Amino acid sequence: MAESSDQHQEAAVDDPRPRRGFWFGVIVALVKPFMLIFTKPRFSGRENMPRTGGVVFVPNHISHFDPFVLGFFIWECRRIPRLLGKASLFKLPIAGRIITSAGQIPVHRDSTQAADAFRDAVAAVERGECVGVYPEGTITRDPDLWPMNGKTGAARIALMTGAPVIPIANWGAQEILQSYTGRLKIRLLPRKTVMARAGKPVDLSAFQGKPITNQLLHEATEVIMRALAETLGELRGETPPAELFDLRKSRREEKE
Repeated sequence: MAESSDQHQEAAVDDPRPRRGFWFGVIVALVKPFMLIFTKPRFSGRENMPRTGGVVFVPNHISHFDPFVLGFFIWECRRIPRLLGKASLFKLPIAGRIITSAGQIPVHRDSTQAADAFRDAVAAVERGECVGVYPEGTITRDPDLWPMNGKTGAARIALMTGAPVIPIANWGAQEILQSYTGRLKIRLLPRKTVMARAGKPVDLSAFQGKPITNQLLHEATEVIMRALAETLGELRGETPPAELFDLRKSRREEKE
């Protein structure tokens, strides 16, 4: 069962806050009051997030609003999130400067610069940072908003660095902002409950110490995505599907 916001806040009082820097401090000053005013956070599983050292967290993606939920949750876990995000966000006049200066990592899709994001993510994990990778690469197209098949980036970073992988499920952001509906409509009132839950570290021991091949990465990714789906199932109180949604397969079928 998810903890209440008040219980969560009380449990976190004795934990030291990380040094956040000026620009990340700006984000905290803007986002935290906003979330507390306009949402009802219900967070659980904080004990599964390592307090120090490099870590890769993998969240499900259900809305353009869920980065706010996840960022708030990671901050309440006493870590500073370094999320990989679309490069276009980093080009925005004011917000782009803030998120760049706050140490977030731009992803240039379908370009030679895509490898730079991967190298930056590996370097951040090796420095002891808490790096977030959306393994689906985009907002889920599953009709019931379960995670889709994942891309291999998170598995590669974890196996290269030896860092633990923490699945983080979130739910409720889709009630505030439904994505890919053809129109942008934000529903802040009445206040919506937003939930996040950190699962236990994914067991990738079967893949460690082996040559990192495409086959191995895909197998490790399947393990990661199953752990993420199960964590989301715990959060929703439902059983995830036995087979995750395959976006590429769905698109091929639409063309036929």
